[in-house]
Amino acid sequence: MYARGLARVERMPVPVVVVGNITAGGSGKTPLVIALSDALRSRGFHPGVVSRGHGGSGGVHAVTPDTDPRIAGDEPPIVAAAGFPMWVGRRRAAAARALLDAHPEVDVVICDDGLQHYALARDVEIAVIDEARGLGNGLLMPAGPLREPEERLDEVDAVVRLVSGAVPHETQGDGRSTFVTHQPLAWRNVRDPHRSDDGTRFRGPGVHAVAGIGNPQRFFAMLRAQGLTPAEHPFDDHHAFTRKELDYPGATAILMTQKDAVKCASFADERFWYLPIRAVVDPSLVAFVEQKIRGSQAA
Repeated sequence: MYARGLARVERMPVPVVVVGNITAGGSGKTPLVIALSDALRSRGFHPGVVSRGHGGSGGVHAVTPDTDPRIAGDEPPIVAAAGFPMWVGRRRAAAARALLDAHPEVDVVICDDGLQHYALARDVEIAVIDEARGLGNGLLMPAGPLREPEERLDEVDAVVRLVSGAVPHETQGDGRSTFVTHQPLAWRNVRDPHRSDDGTRFRGPGVHAVAGIGNPQRFFAMLRAQGLTPAEHPFDDHHAFTRKELDYPGATAILMTQKDAVKCASFADERFWYLPIRAVVDPSLVAFVEQKIRGSQAA
């Protein structure tokens, strides 16, 4: 209906970059959104971010690092903590309008997810693929994991593959087909984020790791790469944790992602720790997006 002009598409007065995927479940979009926003900021732009706010209320809200995840979802507070204006809403166009009204300095809107939210016009489309899982069986939901046919990837402006380890060098060099990887940072205490640790304390007995993300095994593999062997507890993506279900007998430490820490902060004790990550992107992707944005501004 959108392609045929039967449904209304709303265009913002500034360029819009959508970072999404064609598969159900997480693929590392939010870290890429933060890294891309940070790179654009270093190039003189003033990016703002909008999102559906999965797991939140669905209404249009400004987000701060302390916003309740029951209102904003679990990922938007992480974006806000990175220092970017952040708004959420089931209707992304309404969230983008509210963002621009509140922050007139914003000159590019980054949409975290929403590749299939065609009501919001976009100038750049980026599809992220988790290389570890690929496109599954290649079938559309519910028979498979695809939200749209694989051919949709031929229509986006850039395809970014999330890989483990260092970013491969065999990119095309034009930013249209490239890679991103996640670099772990120092561990942070959920109850007191000012406390950090290199992870050596987590090599003893009684350590548990939980992950309510799209691909929990990626997080667990990252822990094993640090020499850690905790008891692993995978949960569904965006799982709403409770204190009782994390009450593991004899637990000396409970490790989790930053996304999960947002939902555990209200009941965490000193044993709860999260691992922040930084997305490392190919510079060619940033250059490509900048070129597209400046082209749309000139038009």
